[in-house]
Amino acid sequence: MSLDDLGTAVPLAGPARRVVSLVPSLTEALVSVEPDAVVGATDWCTHPADLDVTRVRGTKNPDLAAIRALAPDVVVANKEENRELDVRRLRESGVAVWVTDIETVPQAVASMERLLGALGWTTPAWLTESHGLWCGPLPPVTRTVAVPIWRDPWMVVGAPTFTTDLLRRLGWANVYADPATSGPLSGALPGRAAGRYPAVDLADLDAAGADVVLLPDEPYVFTADDGPEAFTRTPTELVSGRLITWYGPSLVEAAALRA
Repeated sequence: MSLDDLGTAVPLAGPARRVVSLVPSLTEALVSVEPDAVVGATDWCTHPADLDVTRVRGTKNPDLAAIRALAPDVVVANKEENRELDVRRLRESGVAVWVTDIETVPQAVASMERLLGALGWTTPAWLTESHGLWCGPLPPVTRTVAVPIWRDPWMVVGAPTFTTDLLRRLGWANVYADPATSGPLSGALPGRAAGRYPAVDLADLDAAGADVVLLPDEPYVFTADDGPEAFTRTPTELVSGRLITWYGPSLVEAAALRA
C-alpha cells in the first residue's frame, strides 16, 4: 500500500500497466514516462497532441462506467479538479484511485515523485530538472500581476494556488494573493478580494495596481480580440495557460518566462 497526497492508502501491486488520468497536466506527465500504460484520459487532456487513448468525458463529469470498463490498475485524480463523489464511487466499485493535492510548485514536484514511485515507474529527466529550477529560494519581486481565469463574471487566481506560487517563483507577485494566508503578499493589500479564485468587478481588477494583467488561454480562452480591450488602465499580456497552471513537463518550459 502507498499513501496518496490525502493520506489515503492506495492498493498498487507491481508496476502499473493500465492507468486512467482525470487531470490534463498529470496525463501529459504520465505519458512522458510510460506512454503505453495510459489507457484513458479526459476530453480536456490535450497534451501530448497525438494522445490516442479512450476518452472518459470531463474532469467534473467523468464517465465512471467507461473508466471501470478500462480495468485500470489505478485512476489518477486531483482534489481541486475532480469531484470527491466520483472518487468515492470509483473506490466503492473496487477501482484504486490516487488523489493529488497541490498548492505550490515544490508540492507538485514532490507529489509527482511520490506518484511515480507508487506506480513503480522511473523518474523522468524533466522532473529532476524541475526540482532544480523551482524548489530553491524565492527570487526578488520584479513586478506585480493579476491573472483572470474567466470573464462575465470576471474571476482571478488567488491564493493559496499553484499558479500564484509559480508566479512568485518567477519573481511576479500576484496582487490577489490572499492577505489572510502566508502567501507572497501576506499582510498586504487590506480589503483585497480573498480566496483561491475570487470573483471581482472589472473596474476593481483594472485598478488593482498590477503592473500587468496576464491573460491565459485557459480555462477561459483569452485572445488578442477577447480580453485586452476590457482594460483601460493596466497593460495586458497574453500567456499560455499551460505554462502557468500545469505541473509536468511544462514546468521546464515555464522557467523560460523568467527571461
